[in-house]
Amino acid sequence: MLVLALLWGLSIPITKLGLASMPPLTLTALRFAIAVPVFMLFGLGRLRLPWKAVPKVAALGIVGIGVGQVAQTFGIAGTAASVSTIISATIPLFVVVFASLRLRQSVGRLQRVGLLAAFGGIALVAFGQGDGASGLAGTTFSGVALVFLSAVTIAFYYVWSVELTQAFGTVTVSIWSTVAGFAVLLPFSAWEMSRTAFTLEPAAVAAAAYLGVLVTVAGLFLWLWLLRTVPARVAASVQFLQPVFGIAASAAMFGDRMGPLFICGVVLILVGVGLAISRQRAARQVAAAEPSPVR
Repeated sequence: MLVLALLWGLSIPITKLGLASMPPLTLTALRFAIAVPVFMLFGLGRLRLPWKAVPKVAALGIVGIGVGQVAQTFGIAGTAASVSTIISATIPLFVVVFASLRLRQSVGRLQRVGLLAAFGGIALVAFGQGDGASGLAGTTFSGVALVFLSAVTIAFYYVWSVELTQAFGTVTVSIWSTVAGFAVLLPFSAWEMSRTAFTLEPAAVAAAAYLGVLVTVAGLFLWLWLLRTVPARVAASVQFLQPVFGIAASAAMFGDRMGPLFICGVVLILVGVGLAISRQRAARQVAAAEPSPVR
């Protein structure tokens, strides 16, 4: 769990590092260009997908990668790494919301309080850079909005994937949805490369390799192994450790300094996540069935 929290927690600071020399769509495309062959290698023997499932799985990939991952990468480009990290930590909240709507699971009073607390925390995080947090000065409203959109989209991707993974297998759906999302992304990244001057820096390539191999592929198989080894509710607690590693790495790598409003926002979000997923059967069912979070 600690290794997984570290791998996922570092994903946003590492993305920020890659964006220093590579444009967003190109970095995202390179990430999945590395991940897809590795996925295929480990998925040998589990790649058969019925034709009737292809449209849904392809749409799942477009939602998760074409919208969720692209929005996250553009959002990270417009926010401090610490801000992106803590807003992304709200994904479990939206899992609860969408599980309630799509899987018809009830949301109790405690979960509603958690949702309100977390949304209040997002507002504080979004505007906390003006409260003595000079290291967060690169954060823009549009950047926050894009990271928020990414959190909502990825949560929807998780909930929608439940019915598909139960029918066709987690690894199979994860691989083919990733392939579909990558295929849709390619022409846009090619357009970006034709219009944006950049150099292929080793740090950017290393960042894409980290995101593709360790976050996307290794994260999936480690997550699945955890779900077979410990109860889903215990494995899901990794969500609380990721922001700790992410914010610590952001402070070390980019000098993010957090003012009082930002710190209060972080506390509200983490408390809200805790309340929202506590005693919530829907969140645990989704955690048990979902593929690795797209980080």
